[in-house]
Amino acid sequence: MAAFKTITVKPLHPTFAAEIEDVNFQDLSDEQLSEILAAMAQYGVCVFRKTGLTDDTHVDFSRRLGELDDIKKYMIGGRKLRYKYYELFDAGNVDDEGNLLDPNSPRALFHRGNALFHVDSSFNPRRASYSLLRAVKIPPPGNGGNTDFADTRTAFEELPASLKDELLKKDYVGAHTVAQSRKLAAPDFFKHLDPSKEQMARHKLTQKHEPSDRMNLYVAAHCHHLEGPGMDEAKSRELLNTLLKHATQDKYVTSVSWENDGDMVIWDNRCVMHRATGGSFEGRYVRDLRRTTVHDDSPTAWGLNLNPDGGRPDDWVSSVDVVKGATQLSANAVEVH
Repeated sequence: MAAFKTITVKPLHPTFAAEIEDVNFQDLSDEQLSEILAAMAQYGVCVFRKTGLTDDTHVDFSRRLGELDDIKKYMIGGRKLRYKYYELFDAGNVDDEGNLLDPNSPRALFHRGNALFHVDSSFNPRRASYSLLRAVKIPPPGNGGNTDFADTRTAFEELPASLKDELLKKDYVGAHTVAQSRKLAAPDFFKHLDPSKEQMARHKLTQKHEPSDRMNLYVAAHCHHLEGPGMDEAKSRELLNTLLKHATQDKYVTSVSWENDGDMVIWDNRCVMHRATGGSFEGRYVRDLRRTTVHDDSPTAWGLNLNPDGGRPDDWVSSVDVVKGATQLSANAVEVH
């Protein structure tokens, strides 16, 4: 366990997640940043209340954690930013003008997939490490909208011994596309969408979480199927269902509430899953959240998606085609949490 000198850490769950206090985001020292990263390695999810961060300082702080993803590739169909930074993903329930979205609008239906446990950017050739989600405006208390998290490191460690041995020996690969989670969550709306025809990113199912030196189960609702020795369609479906059900048991899950404008949650997509939860706020109150996403720089960042010569692939993202073809929407709000 890490010892902390400049921050106060209050665990939220027996195995992961913590609320962090005494952070000075207005003048963050290198020492305090190092302790935040140590807390992230240990807990996987860190909650910060009343940060005082703005769009400017949110992006500046995020850049200290690594190279940031951006939404330029999603700016299709003439869509324009409603704020300054391409590095900010729109994770709220408002349209481009800041107006409340109808819960049954195409864009809201596209977002329903985020109510399934997933990891950010597993459908990209280069996956994400940290996600930093900040509340700009939240609904009144008691109207729902929590974000749930699942501890996939402990879930891996507590797999039945025979299954854990199989996963380690056979080293299965997951094929991910955002079309899979969208189809699962809104099958009628996406009735003409065939996820099997989408370009997929491939990442190992079991892999070491470098910051903590623990093994992790890298599974998500974006995962369409598994590949590997002896794997066929039926076994893939059964094993994926088994692993998702196992990793999202109540004992591995914690729910984080949004209490104040300015609250921020940072999570490590390499060791936790998350999902958005609904509530009575939907269609009634604005819930404006904005997220930065840090590109993974670990040895497994690119999964099995590098070109045969070892070069990086073109910057394709499967969700762009899903949004463009199935919803006729621009998708700078790819994931809502």
